[in-house]
Amino acid sequence: MKTSILEELRFKVFQSGNPLYLFIGLNVAIFLLINFLGLIEFLFNRNGGVSQFVLAQLVMPANVSDLLFKPWTLLTYMFTQQGFFHLLFNMLWLFWLGRIFTDFLNKRQFIFTYIVGGLAGAVVFLLLFNFLPAFEGRAARSVLLGSSAAVSAIIVGAAVLVPDYTIRLLFFGNVKLKYLAIAFIVLDLLGISGGNAGGSIAHLGGALFGYLYIVQLRKGDDWSKLFTRKLKARKTKFTVHRNTGSASRGSSVRNPDTVPDQDYIDSILDKISQSGYQNLTAAEKEALFKASKQDQN
Repeated sequence: MKTSILEELRFKVFQSGNPLYLFIGLNVAIFLLINFLGLIEFLFNRNGGVSQFVLAQLVMPANVSDLLFKPWTLLTYMFTQQGFFHLLFNMLWLFWLGRIFTDFLNKRQFIFTYIVGGLAGAVVFLLLFNFLPAFEGRAARSVLLGSSAAVSAIIVGAAVLVPDYTIRLLFFGNVKLKYLAIAFIVLDLLGISGGNAGGSIAHLGGALFGYLYIVQLRKGDDWSKLFTRKLKARKTKFTVHRNTGSASRGSSVRNPDTVPDQDYIDSILDKISQSGYQNLTAAEKEALFKASKQDQN
C-alpha cells in the first residue's frame, strides 16, 4: 500500500527517532506557520498583526529587560527563520554536516551540541550587544533569530572530530571539513563589522562551543551526559566494552557480534584523521558503527 508524501514526512520527522530530521522539521514548520499567516493577512488586506506577533514571541530580544519577559526565546529563536534562503541554506548545512556528525556520535550528543551551541550563540550575542561600545544603543531595537549559531556548532564540531573528512562542494570540488570550518569562521569574523553583526557574533559563539565540546569529548569528558541521569564518568570517546570472553587458543578471529575494543577504535579514528572516513575498509566502518551504536544504547 502506497503511503502519501505527508505520511512519509511525518514518519521521517516524528517517528524515525532521528533528531536531525526532527530539528529540520521544526525549523520548516515554524517558517511555514509564520509565512502562511503573513500570506492570509496579505490576501485580506491586514497589516501583518498576527504573523508579526507570533514572530515577536519566537525571536530573542537583545535587550536583557525584554528578555526577562520572554525567557523561552533563548530556545525558540534557534528554530525560527523568516526568509526562504535563510531557511534553505541553514537546513542544507544542518543536513549535510549533521549526517556526518551523527555517523560518529550519538543522538544525545547531536541534540546537546545543537541546543547548547544555540544557547552559547545567544549568550555571546547578548554580552557583546550590551557591553561593547560598538553596539551601544542597538540592543533596544535588535533581535536574534535563525538556527545559524546551532548549525555552526554542528559544523565546527564535525570538523574538529574528523578534520580530514572530505566533502564535495559545487564550484570548489573536494574540501576537507577543517578548511570549511575555517572559512565559515573567517567570514563571520569579517561580518561583525557588516550589516548582520548580531548574526555573525552568534555564529561565532556557537562555533566556539562546538570546538570546545569536541575537544573535551576527545579527552574523555562528555558534557552531553548532563542530559541524562547517569553519574558514571566517561573515560573514552565511545562507551566501548572490551571483549573479555574466552576464545580458543591461537585464534585471532573477532566475533562479529561483539563490540571492538577501544584500542581498535582508536586506531580507526587515527586513520580517519590522517586519510579520511572514505578510506576506511568495510570492516573498519562496521566496527566504528558497532561502537557508536553501543554508545547510543
